[in-house]
Amino acid sequence: MSVVDAVDFEGLTAEQVVAQIVTDADGGAVCLTSSFQTEDMVVLHMLRVALPGVPVIFLETGYHFPELIAYRDRMVEEWNLNLINALPATTVPEFEGQYGKLHIVQPTECCKIRKVEPLMRSLEPFDWWFTGLRREQSPTRAGLKKVEEHTTPTGKTMKKISILADWTMARVDAYAVEHGIPRLELYDRGYTSIGCEPCTAIPAAGADPRSGRWGGNKLECGIHTFSEKLA
Repeated sequence: MSVVDAVDFEGLTAEQVVAQIVTDADGGAVCLTSSFQTEDMVVLHMLRVALPGVPVIFLETGYHFPELIAYRDRMVEEWNLNLINALPATTVPEFEGQYGKLHIVQPTECCKIRKVEPLMRSLEPFDWWFTGLRREQSPTRAGLKKVEEHTTPTGKTMKKISILADWTMARVDAYAVEHGIPRLELYDRGYTSIGCEPCTAIPAAGADPRSGRWGGNKLECGIHTFSEKLA
């Protein structure tokens, strides 16, 4: 059993998990995947203390809100981030020339081509993968652990780290305010979970925060977990 496998991460704070992982990584390659939503910015804020140049992987699908891209670019400049844009094999015009509006007729396949496959390729060089996932975000994430095993399609294994697994959104927002993390303006318009613009809507009051994604037909793109309604 490795040192990291012997640690009870569930009993540690987010900051303690970061410190432990940075110690246990022992030269192993660490990255963070970020959609530049508040959770990811909080994780990045903590991670940069120990690893200022940590690679930040962003899924550049070509369908993002302009406001999200502007925020990404702002934070890359202000925080001097080591950004990696994970790109699909085709541009949006090439993709739509081949498939049409796939996000409308087959959103899961669209996510697979423009999100899942590019990310899995981008993760190959890394051994430790930090995320901003939380259990509260969705029923599909209720069983999330702070440290899990992940295997890429090529068979490579790595540790997947979700230091905010047990945090509420209120706690996330409070941390962001306390540490002066700029706020993405789309939240102020009512969005609670932000993905590609054509597949993201403002959820109904009191609804699941991710219910505005994909017209409510599914809760996940396929990167982390999968939940699609068949009827």
